[in-house]
Amino acid sequence: MSEKDLINACRQRDRRAQQALYDRFAPHMFGVCKRYVKTQEDAEDVLIEAFFKVLTNIEQYKGEGSFEGWIRRIVVNESLMALRKRVNFSQTLELTDIDVQVTTSVLQELVAKDILNLIDLLPIGYRTVFNLYVIEGYKHREIAQILGISINTSKSQLILSKKRLKSLLEQIRYPGIELFDIEEEEEEVEVPVKITTKP
Repeated sequence: MSEKDLINACRQRDRRAQQALYDRFAPHMFGVCKRYVKTQEDAEDVLIEAFFKVLTNIEQYKGEGSFEGWIRRIVVNESLMALRKRVNFSQTLELTDIDVQVTTSVLQELVAKDILNLIDLLPIGYRTVFNLYVIEGYKHREIAQILGISINTSKSQLILSKKRLKSLLEQIRYPGIELFDIEEEEEEVEVPVKITTKP
């Protein structure tokens, strides 16, 4: 069944089509959930809630852009809602004495699976901002609104996440680590000391 036919059948509340849609997209979307919530059980709960929203709101998909991208947006939003119930992202202390920036060129050189495995080791705040900015393509202004933090806190969380990734890469002596440059940045950046919950 083509994607268009599958969508149309789901709009008619066809149970087999709904199951087929879930079977087609759930494995990949489960991986998206796991990047935000740590436990298997939490990720499964988020996935179920997300697909319930997909299926009950499928008429809102107008055929513009990727259908998988539309599903992914719902899954990410549902993951963030689950996180916000447990983590207060606004409880960060901001400092103004760090002026470094990590370039993203190394991400193009590393195998995606290796990066995703290392992201799991980051504290929850770093991991969430990194996922939203680098992988999902959100802007800092959007991340700030979503998480209820300042734009500079989003930027500094990203910087610190990349520094932590570099440290992890150095520990495992990953080939190409020398491409992970830290450059000085003229603009002053606020750096949160730590998000109050453990990773």
